[in-house]
Amino acid sequence: MAYDKSPCGTLLFDEIEKAHSRVLDVFLQILDAARVTMASGDTLDFSKHYIVLTSNIGAAEILHIQQSTQATMERHVLTRAQQSLRPEMFAHITEKLVSNRLSYDNQLEIAGLMLANELKFLRENGHSLAPTASVLTFLVRRGFHPKLGARPLRDVIEKLLGDAVAEILLNAENPRGALDVCEPRGRLIVR
Repeated sequence: MAYDKSPCGTLLFDEIEKAHSRVLDVFLQILDAARVTMASGDTLDFSKHYIVLTSNIGAAEILHIQQSTQATMERHVLTRAQQSLRPEMFAHITEKLVSNRLSYDNQLEIAGLMLANELKFLRENGHSLAPTASVLTFLVRRGFHPKLGARPLRDVIEKLLGDAVAEILLNAENPRGALDVCEPRGRLIVR
């Protein structure tokens, strides 16, 4: 686990049900004490961090009962989560486990994290892009699905960013500069 010693931040545990038991142990330690003691003896403080977890638990059932009420779908997901997760894990989860109810700020934060990862990869390969303020809003509009939540977002970011970079590379230019939105064409461009 990489940790940048920032006083605050967000930790994202994606698809928590697939995590190795040791990762879950670290996750529980963070939830219990808001800190983790490393093998080296260093203690990492997470008391000012948001902890976000995603899961696909119950997703198959939800697709079959999507005409049901929101409360019915939530009950199904919570029941499946209680069956699937370790009891001590489930006991720590106080928020409802429904990814479709992400606030707009949460959607922007998730989109920002995913975009930052893609831009970091490009930077490591010599292509420096800085997104304009409109990029995240555009990606959230294109990538969040009412039934699937943030699941399609990664694909949307990879495709739109990849298309913008490919266009610059085809013109024999190095992708550097501002990453912006071209609304009429519904895509990202490099300026």
